[in-house]
Amino acid sequence: MAVIKNPIRQLTIKGFKSLRDVDAFWLERLNVLIGANGSGKSNFVSYFRMLRELVEERLQVWVAKQGGAERILSFGSKVTPALESYIEFGLNGYKFSLEPTANDAFTFGDERLFFEGIFIDSTWTSIGAGHLESKLKAKKKELREGSTADYCYSAISNWRVYHFHDTSDTAGVKKPGALHDNEYLRTDASNLAAFLYLLREQHGEVYQQIRKTVCLAMPFFDDFVLKPRELKTGEQQIRLLWRQRGSDYAFWPSQLSDGSIRFICLVTALLQPAPPSTIIIDEPELGLHPYAITLLGSLLRSASQRMQVIVSTQSVPLVNEFSVDDLVVVEREQEATVFKRYDEKEFADWLKDYTVGELWEKNITVP
Repeated sequence: MAVIKNPIRQLTIKGFKSLRDVDAFWLERLNVLIGANGSGKSNFVSYFRMLRELVEERLQVWVAKQGGAERILSFGSKVTPALESYIEFGLNGYKFSLEPTANDAFTFGDERLFFEGIFIDSTWTSIGAGHLESKLKAKKKELREGSTADYCYSAISNWRVYHFHDTSDTAGVKKPGALHDNEYLRTDASNLAAFLYLLREQHGEVYQQIRKTVCLAMPFFDDFVLKPRELKTGEQQIRLLWRQRGSDYAFWPSQLSDGSIRFICLVTALLQPAPPSTIIIDEPELGLHPYAITLLGSLLRSASQRMQVIVSTQSVPLVNEFSVDDLVVVEREQEATVFKRYDEKEFADWLKDYTVGELWEKNITVP
């Protein structure tokens, strides 16, 4: 089994939306979140979006777009005076607390790093308090490569929340984009054409694997048509075009169904040759054909051998693709989100007659 660099081992979140008191929640290679509407699955995904903006020094913009600190703190600042979190990964950890300000923003009450020593003592390092944006990125630049700050920033900034729900006519995936925008697959796949072009030119085997997987779900599909064109400014652009079997006519992405476009994005994300150490995907089954959902389950299981996967779903067919051990049941207790794992042995008798998805659909808990 491959070693995944910088996977999240455990996570503590206190005071973030419905995640009022999540204490030392352990994450595995594959984590499939299931639960009723409003249980808090989307808030868990939202936490990772906030974390990415936080370490990239864009926290205040993100908070403003959310409607201010009062909408982020569990039940508001009168009930929750601060948002606190601790993430443990590898030999390191990152801890921070955010306190609301008079203008409904956040200030850091604390920000610190942890290193779990093997040959030296374990240490906590404070990187400040009272600042509006994280100092982690600046500390990384200040210190040598391989420092705790460098390790922590590199790990957290590498985690990705993929969201492919927007397939409207104005979605980035349907528009022309810069050919050079191909360093990594963007979280909304707005650079999908440029990224696929890079894979075709430099990672031919991966590109063909993506193409063949797409063909399994879309039998009419033959290949992508990826032809850069140069603008008068000298910039090269590329658009996601495709052709069907038995034809050399280039179709536009708008001539694919929304579900087909999302499936192409998902396949590319899960088969990319240099994946993030952790990926988070919210409701990937949206708009997919049942057979595509079966393929997606297989892709997620396979991807978890190369990266840590966190996926939130409402789909019974998709849940059927996993074991009970892969599932994280998300529930509301006393108006707060809680996460529960169950042992497959506890459900052994039930699984003789029901699939995993049917157990969830029937709301069967531990016997």
